[in-house]
Amino acid sequence: MSSDPWGRVDETGTVYVRTADGEKVAGSWQAGSPDEALAYFERKYEGIVVEIGLLERRVRTTDLATKDALAAIAHLRQQVDEAHAVGDLDALSKRLDRLTATVDERREERKVARNRQLEEARKAKENLVAEAEELAAGDQWRATGERLRALVDTWKGLPRLDRKTDDELWHRFSHARSAFSKRRKAHFAALDSQREETRRRKEKLISEAEALSSSTDWGPTAARYRELMREWKAAGRAQRDAEEDLWTRFRAAQDAFFAARGEVFAERDTEYRENLAKKEELALEAEKLLPIGDVRTARAALRSIGERWEAIGHVPRESRAAIEGRIQTVERAVQEAEETEWRRTNPEARARAAGLTGQLQDAVDRLERQIATAREAGNTAKAQKLERELEGRRALLEQALKGLREFGG
Repeated sequence: MSSDPWGRVDETGTVYVRTADGEKVAGSWQAGSPDEALAYFERKYEGIVVEIGLLERRVRTTDLATKDALAAIAHLRQQVDEAHAVGDLDALSKRLDRLTATVDERREERKVARNRQLEEARKAKENLVAEAEELAAGDQWRATGERLRALVDTWKGLPRLDRKTDDELWHRFSHARSAFSKRRKAHFAALDSQREETRRRKEKLISEAEALSSSTDWGPTAARYRELMREWKAAGRAQRDAEEDLWTRFRAAQDAFFAARGEVFAERDTEYRENLAKKEELALEAEKLLPIGDVRTARAALRSIGERWEAIGHVPRESRAAIEGRIQTVERAVQEAEETEWRRTNPEARARAAGLTGQLQDAVDRLERQIATAREAGNTAKAQKLERELEGRRALLEQALKGLREFGG
């Protein structure tokens, strides 16, 4: 019979293994010596040791699922319990017990981590829902649409919650997106309708602008074009693909009118500058009449100048006041000379001036006599009063005599 600390082989070839519960039959060996039998079953023991070691390493270093780990432990425990190996089976059982406890701990840790992850996912999804509901009420259509798509991508990257909670949150999230989508569609539908109305309004403006493009009623037509431009700006924008074409047509009609007006105005400006040169010559001819000598000759010359002046036509607006001012100065000088001549040769006016002079002379003579009488009577106060009155009458008499001399008197 052969034996070692953990097993023995009896004379019949039966191999026993020693455990805490006593000996157990490990198997039988008939093919060789007892030492070979023990060596064979010891190798089977070492094989179990290696498997347990590998499983311990996998549990420590990998994310081996709890179910798979427990199944592997159960398989190894069955091998240990069946005792078809020679070695310290009790030690292996204890290692398997410790490994089972480790797996249970890992399972609890994973459960805690999973619960924590789910709670974080729940909060994250609630935040996504809250943001989506807030965004759904806004009108930043492009930015909000892009943000909602980003929120969907974020949602897809989060773990699923329990079915009830996940469905409730997803319903709110989806409803917010749908509400925004409906509002956006309604907005752009209304915008399309508004832009179509704008297009029709601008078509009418273009029709009028094109009808006016051949007008030669320059002032009123230019004013109407300015009004059409204000109406165009107030109308807003049509559809993007139509707006540029509409503007091109509207602008072309305006350009045609203003180009034609520009050509006419250029010709007119040339004519006006030529007219100005002619009127400057007439103004110089009129100014040579100054100072006025013979009134009748000056009036006749000025009349001739005026007829030629009117026949010339318009001058540039910025030069009009200056050139007309020169001729008006000569006209005023002739008019003043005529008034002076009339006053000098008017018999009625001369008679009135002579009569007034005589009256004032009589008044002066009378006052001088009254002053002399008052002084002879010693009435100084009265004499002084009369002298003051006499001074006033003499001043008036001087003025009357000056006017009478103008009549050649």
